[in-house]
Amino acid sequence: MKELLNKDVLQVQTSEIRAFNQYAVDNQASLFLTLGEPDFPTPESIKEAAIDSLNRNQTRYSSAQGSLELREAICAFEKKTNHVDYSPEEVMITVGSTEAISTALATLLNPGEEVIILQPAFPLYRQLIQMNRGVCVSIDTSENQFQLSKEMLEAAITPKTKAIIINTPNNPTGTMLDASSLKVIYEAVKKHELFVISDEVYNQLVFTELPSPLSQYTDIKKYIITCQSFSKPYAMTGWRIGYLIADQEFIEEALKIHQYVLSCVNTFIQDAAIAALDYDVKEMLDSYRLRRDYVYDRLRAMGVDVELPDGTFYILPSIKKYGMTSYEFCKQLVLDQGVALIPGSYFEADDYVRISFCVDRNVLEEAMDRLELFLSRLPKAEEQ
Repeated sequence: MKELLNKDVLQVQTSEIRAFNQYAVDNQASLFLTLGEPDFPTPESIKEAAIDSLNRNQTRYSSAQGSLELREAICAFEKKTNHVDYSPEEVMITVGSTEAISTALATLLNPGEEVIILQPAFPLYRQLIQMNRGVCVSIDTSENQFQLSKEMLEAAITPKTKAIIINTPNNPTGTMLDASSLKVIYEAVKKHELFVISDEVYNQLVFTELPSPLSQYTDIKKYIITCQSFSKPYAMTGWRIGYLIADQEFIEEALKIHQYVLSCVNTFIQDAAIAALDYDVKEMLDSYRLRRDYVYDRLRAMGVDVELPDGTFYILPSIKKYGMTSYEFCKQLVLDQGVALIPGSYFEADDYVRISFCVDRNVLEEAMDRLELFLSRLPKAEEQ
């Protein structure tokens, strides 16, 4: 009998993060530190730009690549913010960074080719690689302060390696790849002619000095594919708009996939994105910084091992000393205290749990109080 469905798709998991969030809902959790959903509303200037666009009847198709006005604005923004030079022909507007990453992988991968991921990592990468008939190769960075060494990367590269995905600042750790890690990647790209898919959706949510991006190495420009989103910095998660920047030759090939998947991104939302690029995210960033510091200090006071995040709105405390899997830990926390976190196993980091602190301060305080009570009742692994 013929297979009715694509076997590769059948092996792809549903979103574990959303599934656990629903588990917490079903079990009547009351405090959710799970999803990466900013608690701020979309800024008024951005909403007004969308309303104005609708009032001007900007409701027809745009170019599949995206409006020229938005692509020009993105080039100006990237030059000012990240000091990189791209032309509008090297930009493609996408439905969030998810579509950008998916299209990049679909454009790059032949069946059986390998993509390196630095773990812990957002599980989306592995699933999209698998959907595109690629093979995921993981590098565990947890024993190296979430940084990359030359030895680690070279050990993962084979003749089938096509690309490496980096996410800095990282979800779930909040860590940024330092200059040394970026140089390791640069040297590997030069030596092995690898592509780099750089997921930069959090690079405006940084609490320390932002290292020069990998694109500082202009001699490997044709191998760098940058994926960006308006969702996180501008509190626009539901708007679903992002962009992909790459060498023009790559963009021309990626457009072949993009145009048949969705025709084009909503025209009036593209106009709103132009306004977003002029919005200063400092107020939101300052608020996230205060919340980060509060959660970090509380966790340290509880005796939890944890690194201070460089950016994002996530923190990844270790639970190794409690001798539980991350799923068992999070499940029990839901049942005992009504607090929902995300198991680190979903990011291939089972000794950790992810806390999202992009929620109201009162929610954070109550959740930390309950977590402290929960931990006080847990025996340490050496005590069991």
